[in-house]
Amino acid sequence: MEVLRLVVFQSSGRIKMDKHYDAIVVGSGISGGWAAKELTEKGLNVLVLERGKMIKHVRDYKGEHMPPWKIPYGGMPIDKLYDEEYAVQRNCYAFNETTRHFWNNDKLNPYDAGDSNFEWIRGDVVGGRSLMWGRHSYRLSDLDFNANNVDGYGVDWPIRYQDIAPWYDYVESFIGVSGQPEGLEHFPDGNYLPPMELNIAEKHFRKVLTGNYAERTLTIGRIAVLTKPHNGRGQCHYCGPCERGCSVGAYFSSQSSTLPAAERTGRLTLLSDMVVEKLEYDEHKKRVSAVHVINATTGEKKSFRSKIVFLCASTIATAQILLNSKSDRFPNGLGNDSGQVGRNLMDHTMGVFATGYFDTFQDYTEFGQRPTGIYIPRFRNISNEENLPFVRGYGFQGRAKRDDWRAQLAESGDFGVDFKKHLETPGKWKMTLVGLGECLPDESNRVTLAEKTDRFGIPQAKISFAYQKNEHEMMKDIGQEAEAMLLTAGCKDVAVDIRPPVPGRTIHEMGTARMGNDAGTSVLNGWNQMHSVPNVFITDGSCMSSSSCVNPSLTYMALTARAADFAAKNIKTI
Repeated sequence: MEVLRLVVFQSSGRIKMDKHYDAIVVGSGISGGWAAKELTEKGLNVLVLERGKMIKHVRDYKGEHMPPWKIPYGGMPIDKLYDEEYAVQRNCYAFNETTRHFWNNDKLNPYDAGDSNFEWIRGDVVGGRSLMWGRHSYRLSDLDFNANNVDGYGVDWPIRYQDIAPWYDYVESFIGVSGQPEGLEHFPDGNYLPPMELNIAEKHFRKVLTGNYAERTLTIGRIAVLTKPHNGRGQCHYCGPCERGCSVGAYFSSQSSTLPAAERTGRLTLLSDMVVEKLEYDEHKKRVSAVHVINATTGEKKSFRSKIVFLCASTIATAQILLNSKSDRFPNGLGNDSGQVGRNLMDHTMGVFATGYFDTFQDYTEFGQRPTGIYIPRFRNISNEENLPFVRGYGFQGRAKRDDWRAQLAESGDFGVDFKKHLETPGKWKMTLVGLGECLPDESNRVTLAEKTDRFGIPQAKISFAYQKNEHEMMKDIGQEAEAMLLTAGCKDVAVDIRPPVPGRTIHEMGTARMGNDAGTSVLNGWNQMHSVPNVFITDGSCMSSSSCVNPSLTYMALTARAADFAAKNIKTI
């Protein structure tokens, strides 16, 4: 059993200076990988600093095709170890003994959740959560970019769909997104590889929705998984589970896609085990002049210099770095003239689960593990004429699947041979709907610095968060509409479970360094550039001015590619 020991570093305080780069990228996940690719391909010498350990594509996917009988402890949770060292990470669906080496050790790297119980789900490897993400890839629309301006929550986005649409095209053409165009203005179509196929029960559900709800559409999930070879990567084998890693590169990750592209340029330097402590601000030049790091293995301090910095550490970590980067000019954290650094933390609600069973389609079953489900795009508050007790909207994810032997263990009264035969027979088709609701920006939901420090002497991130009335009213509607749709489709034994949503567990945290037109109320401009520190760009989830209700990673990628293009073209004047 691998058990990590807690080591507290005591540095001598001496900082070793290293070479100068054109650009430094903090983080190697979805945003950091894209920043590295774009900046190196545009001719810049780039240093990527990753606090996690090195993970090599293919070589380190040790649980990828591990059969159940070889999984340590039979795949069951190791309660004592998990409770002590992975108390937060163990709550993620993708955490188990086949993936544990990808995840953050909570004992080694604690944070302060206060009374909010916010679960900060995070990887601790090169590539970050791009190795374990759900891969759903959707575009925001002007319904989203206009939302803050229309209803007055948050600040207006400094961009609109037309500004980012070409960059969605660009990103999709590189990563490969399979999906079905649907022609909905508020759910923009993209450049898709052939879609994966709906199964028989899902096709029925789609037909029922189309026939009974004029404004509702069921489509296959748009997902960054290849349905045919693309850019040197192989197509999906439907072998799953994807979170263990994919040797053929069928799903997009930094390891399989953006980092290799950056490496091919010969202009990439990637250092793992490098914990960024703070950014150094030069009062004379009015720019960040250096990035200070601590080696996670040795405790050695170093300082790296560059012309520009892309901060892609992830929403909470980015806020932590900025708040810890204090100077005479910025006593409350780098670029924090507006007081908005760390504020407006958002995460989608995922607390409503609805299920129902079909008595039909018993002659059909599925083979393989399709790595996506269905998606029902937002249908609430599209025209802003509905009289609802909440603003914004939600979408549904889910799938139809026949119950297998695990669901029938408690149902059978048989023994011996009859019991085995019973388990060999698939159960009924079960339709599951999970609602993901938009979370409004709220200044009280925030990241600050705790008094307690971590093993590197850096103040821990302190997270204060609570879902507000709008989110709870929306969840009621999600439950009601899920039940109505399942009943309309002819489902039996319909059940709706509305649970108190656990903040952070949707793993879509965003908003702590938002974009905006006004430097007095936002941190970044329309190019993801800090208003008051022009050589710093932030393109991870921190930059989001609102959350929409769709999975946000595709937007992070598009914004990163767009910002990198701007930075590279203007590097001499930034």
